[in-house]
Amino acid sequence: MKEPFIFLCPEVSRPDAYILAGWVRDDDVTKHLSDDKRAADEIDRILERVDLPVLTHLFNRDGRFYMVRRQTGDRDEPVGFVRLEESGDGYEIVVVIGDKDNWDKKYGTKAVKAALREAFITLRAKRIIAKIKSENKRSIRVFVSAGFKLEREVGGIKVFSMTVRQYLDFIKEEESVKDKIFITSLDRERIKKILDSITKGVVSPSKTAKGLESELQRAVIVEPTRISSDVITMNSRAIIELNGEEEMEVSLVYPSDADPANKKLSILSPIGTALIGYKEGSVIECDVPSGKTKIHIKKVVYQPEAAGDYHL
Repeated sequence: MKEPFIFLCPEVSRPDAYILAGWVRDDDVTKHLSDDKRAADEIDRILERVDLPVLTHLFNRDGRFYMVRRQTGDRDEPVGFVRLEESGDGYEIVVVIGDKDNWDKKYGTKAVKAALREAFITLRAKRIIAKIKSENKRSIRVFVSAGFKLEREVGGIKVFSMTVRQYLDFIKEEESVKDKIFITSLDRERIKKILDSITKGVVSPSKTAKGLESELQRAVIVEPTRISSDVITMNSRAIIELNGEEEMEVSLVYPSDADPANKKLSILSPIGTALIGYKEGSVIECDVPSGKTKIHIKKVVYQPEAAGDYHL
């Protein structure tokens, strides 16, 4: 099944406005926002006052407003919104995925990246800032993974920023590492100990051990607190597709926790070695006893580092 396409739409229709009003009245959606339910009241007033099918111009005061839309096949639907408010020589960015049925699908990450392209390339912004409540760990990870830098913290609000130069450098860096894998320093240390124990005194290590050693050598080593949430690390769970047919949820575990019957794959297994360090969306090939198999990483369901479970 083709992955949904997430894009920004600058047009705000009347039906969109009704959906927006519902989102900003939902405490689960707005609990980390500075906006309160007065925003919903303002939308209601717009709907009562203006009898037009398209309300874009009323949402673009002091900046730009976009609907985040999800397209699957010929159908698309709103799942959130992006606001770029004018601020000095740039914009303050607000990204909200309002449709709770579409949470935990990385749509926020995709929306942030699309908004950065719009701000820096289309609008020629020199600088973007994001103000995020300190307890909103999920949003902080999204913005940091998109290249934002912490500028200051005031009254429980973390202010992140990015300049156009930092954005262009980040894009270049992403291109340069797109074929690389990423392993946390802690995972590397633990895997290295396992390899040392099974290869000690062995003249000719197994093909799997050699392959895993090779992956460690070529990996980009990242601190656990800095690893992107869409990377498969040790003890992560992911939905994978084999050869374009069989789809399953698997866990990548250390050898002592392996249980193939329950889809707990050892890092020393061919597929386990192939998965470590790759990102959601990657398509990779690996050798298994029956021949070659193609693996598509559909979704990282759980990652210890993203959940704050650094002990795993």
